[in-house]
Amino acid sequence: MTTLSPPDLPSFDSLFTEVRAAAARVKAIAHRTPVATSRALDEAVGARVFLKCENLQRVGAFKIRGAWNAVSQLSSDEKARGVLTFSSGNHAQGIALACREQGVAATVVMPVNSPASKREATSGYGAEIILYDPDETAREELAAKLQAERGSVVIPPYDDLRIISGQATAALELLEEQPDLDLLLVPCGGGGLLSGSAIAARGTAPGCRTIGVEPEAANDATLSFRTGVLHTVKNPPTIADGTRTPSLGKLTFPLVREYAADMATVSEAAIAEAVRFLFARTKLVVEPSGALGVAALLSGAVKPPSGARIGVILSGGNVDGEVMARILTGEL
Repeated sequence: MTTLSPPDLPSFDSLFTEVRAAAARVKAIAHRTPVATSRALDEAVGARVFLKCENLQRVGAFKIRGAWNAVSQLSSDEKARGVLTFSSGNHAQGIALACREQGVAATVVMPVNSPASKREATSGYGAEIILYDPDETAREELAAKLQAERGSVVIPPYDDLRIISGQATAALELLEEQPDLDLLLVPCGGGGLLSGSAIAARGTAPGCRTIGVEPEAANDATLSFRTGVLHTVKNPPTIADGTRTPSLGKLTFPLVREYAADMATVSEAAIAEAVRFLFARTKLVVEPSGALGVAALLSGAVKPPSGARIGVILSGGNVDGEVMARILTGEL
């Protein structure tokens, strides 16, 4: 547990203005992903559910939004120095693609246990990958060492207002199409998507409550949200690899506490069941981290009022075939 002095955060008006500006920027690269519905899901939870399919986004996840928004705001000098980041996979791919499209060299620090498909895609977009063992090395420390040696510009995966406002554009699009949502369920790792989504909801649909969802095995954000003290977890044993972040950030922690309405946690079994449900009933391939919102609904971790209208961000679809097969057969 860590007690943080809250940073001086921009006003809500400034934050929401940045979300709007980010939406204009990301149009240059990001898909406006579809919003899917499922009668089977509606019947299972007793509500109307709208799925924002960021699993169908470029790089297979919402992360291209924040990455593009951040890289596109770098100066010419900063771009010439190259970009350095650290990520288990989806942010890595987002940064790699955003840098490739803007002629910027990218270096990504990735854990050795990150999904092979994410490493291959990151490399395929042209980034240099530096692997590390998360049981032995903290990625932030390694990134700081490399930054000192190379002079690269560090763009972190979530604790950056450019990243946060970029990620918010997924929720903004959903709320533009479905402005009368009662709840918005958002996966939570480091809190970039959650804090951005909560800001987008506050600015677009003030009556909509934003709830973050994370695995029980990686419940640092839930503990932090409820106690007001930053909790950390080291390399949590969850199949939702996108949520293996050690904690919320210096920015995302106060933003989540200010703008999110609540947090919920789900078991590994509930996450796997949500992946199976989405595959079988909606024909969508969603990675475990991306299925957290649906897991919360199906497991009862979030119990919406009857007939409520619920938005769910399906944050990504990057899952190794072998892992997906084991989930579908019940081995995971």
